[in-house]
Amino acid sequence: MLHQKIRVLVVDDSILFRKVLIDNLSQYENIEVVGYAINAFDAQRKIPMLHPDVITLDVEMPGMNGIDFLKQVMPKYPIPVILVSSLNITVFEALSAGAIDFVKKPDMSKESSSALFLKDLVRKISIASNSKVRVAKPQPATRSFSPLQMHSALQPSRLSSIVIAIGASTGGTEATLSILKDLPADMPGIVITQHMPPGFTKMYAERLDRLCKIKVKEAVHGDKIVPGLALLAPGDQQMKVVKIGGEYTVNCFDGEKVSGHKPSVDVLFDSVADAVRHDAIGIILTGMGHDGATGICKMRSNGAYTIGQNKESCVVYGMPMVAYNLGGICIQASCEQIPNLIMQRLKTMK
Repeated sequence: MLHQKIRVLVVDDSILFRKVLIDNLSQYENIEVVGYAINAFDAQRKIPMLHPDVITLDVEMPGMNGIDFLKQVMPKYPIPVILVSSLNITVFEALSAGAIDFVKKPDMSKESSSALFLKDLVRKISIASNSKVRVAKPQPATRSFSPLQMHSALQPSRLSSIVIAIGASTGGTEATLSILKDLPADMPGIVITQHMPPGFTKMYAERLDRLCKIKVKEAVHGDKIVPGLALLAPGDQQMKVVKIGGEYTVNCFDGEKVSGHKPSVDVLFDSVADAVRHDAIGIILTGMGHDGATGICKMRSNGAYTIGQNKESCVVYGMPMVAYNLGGICIQASCEQIPNLIMQRLKTMK
């Protein structure tokens, strides 16, 4: 049986980099480069003619940048977009505008860097071709809860004994933000693993910190998990939760990939299952593959309350689906519903 090729449109203003992308992508049997665009305006003209399945998009382009392009094009042509970006905060604005994922531009002088970049890009193009495009839409004026009423009402000593663990991959940057921004400042400590390369995790943590009531930072080995703080696993390191005396801290280390990833959601969830047990809440969000599924099963077996993002709201219903099918999920919900579920659970943990 012949599998249909993924039709890719390459959008990049650099002649050299565009040629590198087209030449290399064309070597893959499952990909057909149907065309290229030299800027956003050129891309707008060619999309209705070429009907691409996936677009690779340079974020920084003259005339119209990738963010404005996404805002204009996505509502009309909801096509999965993979960003090709240098280490720049604008990538998160582009993800917010509807892009599926991103890859970091390689150092073209290093052959190994270029090979890893291409492998990552091809993998993400394949994922994007099966993903659900999320077109940014205005938030409803009213929600089922008032943020002012959303306080945990837990004693400080009890608050510090609970840990909330979140794991996500493709589509997870916006899913995690959607949850965290609706939580009050007086939350139990939160630990997060998001599949993301080094450098970007620090910028992502800073973005979350600006937009949320709780404090957010990229984790450093030995950081204490305390109420009102969320710690994000650093790119290219594993992160575990450990209990020392009566306190929880994070152990960040340069380990092997687990479930294909570093940082790995399974590594984080396994450690929370062991260290925190029934005082934990585990949340597994959108992403391809199975990372985090066995870990959240272990969390549930050890008494934790576990939430899986539902199919309808996932960009890629992979990790949460595997977790659910393995019996690791207490309840499935959308990102808009998850803050309420967390607060309801905390009320039962007094």
